[in-house]
Order: sequence, then structure tokens, then C-alpha cells
Amino acid sequence: MTQPAGSFHPLDPGRINTMDPVELEYWCRHLGCTPARLRKAVEAVGEHVAAVRDWLERHPHP
Repeated sequence: MTQPAGSFHPLDPGRINTMDPVELEYWCRHLGCTPARLRKAVEAVGEHVAAVRDWLERHPHP
């Protein structure tokens, strides 16, 4: 049985797992970005949410 999208919470709320499609969707919705941008941010700074959020803020999408 699958969870409704709004009820999902990652197992580790401090890290982003881009390999899990449900978690990827959660973080994209939470951070307001596309999967491609989220993957780019994680590639640039690692999987810690604070670092990814900071990167996204410092690199606004055109």
C-alpha cells in the first residue's frame, strides 16, 4: 500500500536521498525546485538539507 504524497516523511529528515523517487518528490515539493535542480544541488554540496537549501538560495533558477 502506498502513502498519500502529503503524508510522507523521510526516514532521515536531515539528508536527501535522490535515489528514492518518493523522497525525491517530497524534497522537490518541500524545497520548491525541480528534480534536476535538486540533483544538481546534491551533487554540488552533498545530501545535507541545510547545505542544499543554501545552495538553491545562492543559485536562483533563471
